[in-house]
Amino acid sequence: MKIAKKSVALILVLTLIFALFAISGCAAKEKLDVGIVLPTKDEPRWVQDEGRFTAALKEAGFTSEVLFSQGSSATEKTNVESLISKGVKVLIICPQDGDAAAAAADAAAKAGVKVISYDRLITSSENVNYYVTFDSIAVGAAQAQYLVDKAAGKTAAPLFLYAGASSDNNAFLFFEGAWNVLQPKIADGTFVIKNSSEAIALQDKATLTRDEMAKIIGQITTNWDFNEAKNKAEAHLTAAPATDKGDVFILAPNDGTARSIADTFAADKDVTSFVVTGQDAEKASVQYIIDGKQSMTVFKDVRSLVDDSIKMAVSILKGETPETTGSYNNKKVDVAAKQTQVIVVDQANVKAALIDSGYYAATDFTGLN
Repeated sequence: MKIAKKSVALILVLTLIFALFAISGCAAKEKLDVGIVLPTKDEPRWVQDEGRFTAALKEAGFTSEVLFSQGSSATEKTNVESLISKGVKVLIICPQDGDAAAAAADAAAKAGVKVISYDRLITSSENVNYYVTFDSIAVGAAQAQYLVDKAAGKTAAPLFLYAGASSDNNAFLFFEGAWNVLQPKIADGTFVIKNSSEAIALQDKATLTRDEMAKIIGQITTNWDFNEAKNKAEAHLTAAPATDKGDVFILAPNDGTARSIADTFAADKDVTSFVVTGQDAEKASVQYIIDGKQSMTVFKDVRSLVDDSIKMAVSILKGETPETTGSYNNKKVDVAAKQTQVIVVDQANVKAALIDSGYYAATDFTGLN
């Protein structure tokens, strides 16, 4: 009889323990409000984003988890599945590859999770709810306008074109914005393209189709990779005669590739001077701008982008409709978007734009006036 009572008591205790585990498990799943998936830990920009997302969401009273895909779309999908399993309600994803990320967006939608595409657009999926971005066409236009302004009064100035990754929809938008500004100055003889036969073949077209841009980007892509940018620049300079160098103008897609390309052009004895663009205002490139090694960067204040993303996620969590300012077609649907403004930064305003605004500390740099 005593053994039976002990058995019943043990069963009751075990049942209670399992129930507590089940309750705690459900609580854990319900606890995670926002999941963030970023491309890589290997670039300063994304590590800074991680800290800003975590701090801001905590301050807003919401739980979050940030995972990195490390350049792999497969890892990205696994990260999304992990966050879904934890009961996440809103997913903020910066895709490694726009098309490949469609599967992650579809999986999230199937689980009832809202998807915010962050900075880069997830393409080929009907399940992207919102897009938070800088005006990518405006970024490319700002880069190109800087080159145009610096080339004022010149004729037949050598122009070297570089682009981001063909897998990144933003690379097309950046290039579209740049081409819109550069093409008239190529047509009037201010610039002469020196490193892309595809761009030369299309230089009389003011507006390019996506397929036409793809042909050019396929030749000049850096894949957002420092080493690939360096190798391409070296190959282009090796192939170019001295007469194609001198005072050159370079469309570089972002800061990391701009530094690699700038170093390569600086090492060529036939390059007298160069103007090179960038974007992201990375610390290393800010120092390059101060030192005169990089001409400019397009400052995309990620504090604003993160803030816009968090406001959007909070609106969704509260059952409200987020504020949007436009839309982007992702090959399947027009995705409602919130656009954040950009600022051109060079030696003339680097202190005002980046130090006085509190984005960076003056002690992060040397030679700052």
